[in-house]
Amino acid sequence: MVATLNLFAPEKVEKVEAQLLHHVNIPFEKATFGMGCFWGCDALFGATKGVLRTCVGYSGGTTSAPVYKNMGDHTEVIEIHYDPNVISFSDLLDLFWNNHEYGLTTRIKRQYMSLVLYHNEEQRRISEESRAEEQIKRAPEQIITEIAPAGQFYPAEDYHQKYRLQGHRDLAKSIGLTPELLAKSHVAARLNGYLIGVGGLEQFDKDTDRLGLSNDQAQYVRDYVRENEGGGIFC
Repeated sequence: MVATLNLFAPEKVEKVEAQLLHHVNIPFEKATFGMGCFWGCDALFGATKGVLRTCVGYSGGTTSAPVYKNMGDHTEVIEIHYDPNVISFSDLLDLFWNNHEYGLTTRIKRQYMSLVLYHNEEQRRISEESRAEEQIKRAPEQIITEIAPAGQFYPAEDYHQKYRLQGHRDLAKSIGLTPELLAKSHVAARLNGYLIGVGGLEQFDKDTDRLGLSNDQAQYVRDYVRENEGGGIFC
């Protein structure tokens, strides 16, 4: 991982359109996954239909107050708020199994391990059944994903949140992205994925009016969706 993106340095901020959809007031459920470096999965889930918000952080361990340079026995994870009327936990697990950059069948350090942290007994049952089905598909490779109850989630530092979007400084400023919105903004989560091609051009074009993007913002993102669609998830 690289140095902090200084997106919030005191510079002139472009005019922000008021109708941007930062906040969505929809009942949600949580899912928490560890699947390697959390930058890639933040983009993947952020632009997935039915996902309302994403936040990357540290969980699964016992170390108190973890930070990136001293996370102890915690793992890099993503916490997902999703609308169960649009996408199911099983659907999220399908994305989980099929988008690991590493760690699904190869043991690596705990920071990047494959991990499902369940929030209720139904999630535990679905996760264990899904892992068993996935193991049959991948034999003779051995899936080493751990499934455990969700504990305290510690949000990662600002520069880790919506990392791909933060790399587009002018766009991020034009949507009024602030440290407070990094882990809460719906439009930021969507754009963070669209910029690397997640969701594809057809989905993005259907989403632009709902998100409240200006014509210039939409065209800027559209060019990146077109260029990166099908390119896969990466850190």
